[in-house]
Amino acid sequence: MTQSTAPDGTRPSGLDRSRRPGRRRRLRSGALPYVLLLPALLCELIVHLVPMVVGTVMSFRELTLFYIRDWSGAPWVGLHNYRLAVNFDAALGRALLHSFLVTAGFTVLAVGLSWLLGTVAAVLMQDRFRGRGTLRAIFLVPYALPVYAAVMTWAFMFQRDTGLVNHVVVDQLHLMGDKPFWLIGGNSFWTLLTVAVWRNWPFAFLVLMAGLQSIPRELYEAAAMDGASIWRQIRRITLPSLRPLNQVLVLVLFLWTFNDFTTPFVLFGKAAPANADLISIHIYQSSFVTWDFGAGSAMSVLLLLFLLLVTAGYLFLTSRRRRTADA
Repeated sequence: MTQSTAPDGTRPSGLDRSRRPGRRRRLRSGALPYVLLLPALLCELIVHLVPMVVGTVMSFRELTLFYIRDWSGAPWVGLHNYRLAVNFDAALGRALLHSFLVTAGFTVLAVGLSWLLGTVAAVLMQDRFRGRGTLRAIFLVPYALPVYAAVMTWAFMFQRDTGLVNHVVVDQLHLMGDKPFWLIGGNSFWTLLTVAVWRNWPFAFLVLMAGLQSIPRELYEAAAMDGASIWRQIRRITLPSLRPLNQVLVLVLFLWTFNDFTTPFVLFGKAAPANADLISIHIYQSSFVTWDFGAGSAMSVLLLLFLLLVTAGYLFLTSRRRRTADA
């Protein structure tokens, strides 16, 4: 039996030959995670990145109804659409600024109320009592319902003449002399806020309830033996223990609420009232109602940049605060 020789005339040892299969196995095991992630990365590329790139290119063109069949043939206008969007002296810029301020106020109130209700409910559901499981299930109903069906139900309830809200408030409780309009005018903002909080607070409740399970009960028992009140236990034990979870929860609620399109679209239709003109509906109207896809795409890119900036700043501040607390 002959043995193969290396190019320099030496023969490979048995140790070198035994290392090769192990090295190949390590290479295969190292590449396995990337192979498993490849389908998800391809789906992400197709679903998100490709439309994002196309939308960015559209924002640099004068894409109107006349070029909708061949959008690549629309005239290239550079930053013209962006100048129009941020020109607050013109009608387009003033309308966008108004929509942005309405969305910012709506987001702050919706996220704050959703987090507050979720925290209170999660804390109350920690103690064992009869019917706790049923009450938890009832609290999660708004989160489990399909969004379209839930918001459509609220739209019927807020009808002026036939809605349940006016029937209870005016006809049954006599809190108002006349039936108000809830889906137009100044009340539209509070209607939208009510529906958004009703939809979002069960998610905060679910996340915080899971986070409370990780806090040892011995901490509360020791605090109670030292004479700490319930409020002091929540302030000194519950909230500090939930701080990392709350940081993620608030960010998720902020992004969901600021980008919310389904709720105002189903509630008000294509033309939302000025008091409830969220920026998602405003961009939709600019793109699909007035057929100015170039300006709508520019607004979408500006919204994306704003959300990225806020997210990066929020993550930087929270991570810095966490490092300071650990030090």
